[in-house]
Amino acid sequence: MLDSASNNHQRFVRAALDGYYSGPGYEQDRWVLLHGYAELPWELLLARWLSAHLMLEQVVQHIPESRLQAACVVDNAAPVTLQFLIEDYIAHQRHHLAQIILQ
Repeated sequence: MLDSASNNHQRFVRAALDGYYSGPGYEQDRWVLLHGYAELPWELLLARWLSAHLMLEQVVQHIPESRLQAACVVDNAAPVTLQFLIEDYIAHQRHHLAQIILQ
C-alpha cells in the first residue's frame, strides 16, 4: 500500500501539472521485496502509510477541476482520466483496508 501511494503520488502530481500522464506501472511483488516491509514494525508501516495518504489527500484537494479530465496512461493500459485514477486508487485502498480489518 505504501508503494501504491508512492506511484500514485507521482501520477496525480504529473497529470495535474502537465495535463496528462504517461508512465510505467509497477511490479508490486518486487517493490515489496526490495523495501523489506515484512521486517519492519507494524507501527512504522502504519505511520508511513498515514503520512503518505495525508499528503495524497492534500494533493487531490489542490488539483484544479479542469485537470481531473487529464488523460493518463499507466504502463500499456488504455487511457483513463486523472479523476478515474484517483477514484480507482481510493477504491483500491478501501479494498486492502477491509482485508486488514477482517484479519
